[in-house]
Amino acid sequence: MRDISGERVEQAVASCVALLRTAADRDWTAVSAGRLEWDCHATAFHIAEDLIAYAANLAGRAQDDYVPFEITLDDGTDNEGLLQVIETTGALLTATIRTTPPEVRAFHPYPFRSANREGFAAMGVAEVLLHTHDIAEGLGLTYEPPAELPEFVLTRIFPHVQPGPDHWRTLLWATGRGDLPGRAPVSEWRWRNNLVIPTDRLTLQGVTPAAAADLSAGGDGGFTWVVGGPFEGTREAAGMTMKAYETGVHRPEFGLFVLVRKEDDLAVGGMGFHGVPDEDGRAEVGYDLVEGARGRGYASEALTALSEWALARDDVQLLCATVEADNHPSQGVATRAGYVRATVEEERAVQEGPDMDPTLRLYVRRGRPTAA
Repeated sequence: MRDISGERVEQAVASCVALLRTAADRDWTAVSAGRLEWDCHATAFHIAEDLIAYAANLAGRAQDDYVPFEITLDDGTDNEGLLQVIETTGALLTATIRTTPPEVRAFHPYPFRSANREGFAAMGVAEVLLHTHDIAEGLGLTYEPPAELPEFVLTRIFPHVQPGPDHWRTLLWATGRGDLPGRAPVSEWRWRNNLVIPTDRLTLQGVTPAAAADLSAGGDGGFTWVVGGPFEGTREAAGMTMKAYETGVHRPEFGLFVLVRKEDDLAVGGMGFHGVPDEDGRAEVGYDLVEGARGRGYASEALTALSEWALARDDVQLLCATVEADNHPSQGVATRAGYVRATVEEERAVQEGPDMDPTLRLYVRRGRPTAA
């Protein structure tokens, strides 16, 4: 999966500037930008502020907050000068994305307090597209970005939004800027960068719909894999992720994670949930490792971290892992991660029937008891 992040930022900025340049001779301070309280000039400057802030956080590897600085315009800067600032800050973010290693993450508050270069690119593209739309609406212009730009944004930082027949209208709807037939209006929204859970030797990296689509189609999902990877189970899980995304039931924190080894940034396996917790707070986990990475404790380490993260939530009470009866290494992974063999009643509840499959074993890890 080729990284197209820098290319998409460059493309978004070019589409913004090309449109706004057609109205550079107008007074942007006299017109509100669409539904925003800002005028068109302030909104255009905000685009530049976002682009440089994202570049700064990613380049500076900020971990706890935004890098503490602001940009200002020289007195008397006209609209053409402002467009030059947008082009320049866009070029800085593009260059930063292209020179930042894929495993680097930097601070952004929503929702898990970090993003990688692809996440910063998607956020930058979103800011450019949406605020260009706002300015165009205020100035009475028509704006239609290339379809691949809103698709890039939706499949990276809007994994919880069911795709629609038109990427641009879907993004406008998802950000409270338009309507979609059959969907309720949106009044509050946030994008969602992928969740990353660290362990001593690994990072569990949440797989975006874009990465899942590539994995399920036989690609690498944007990860560099150890020899022999990814394993078939990871590709099947990616297909499940895509199905959930396309039907609008995907919750990214209960999706697929790729296990990346810290020492060399190589992906060694996949792990995740078969779906969201049910009404009783029960969720099922699955996992696999590339054959050459087995026997080193990676799966148990990752499963322990993922389980502890899940069971710390109020909506998860019980985690389940279904393992083949003769797969003793996988059973060992579960037990080392704190799972125990399920009771007969629990096995029947998970298999949804009175007859249990004798070729399978169910292992469970329980959460904190709920208050009476």
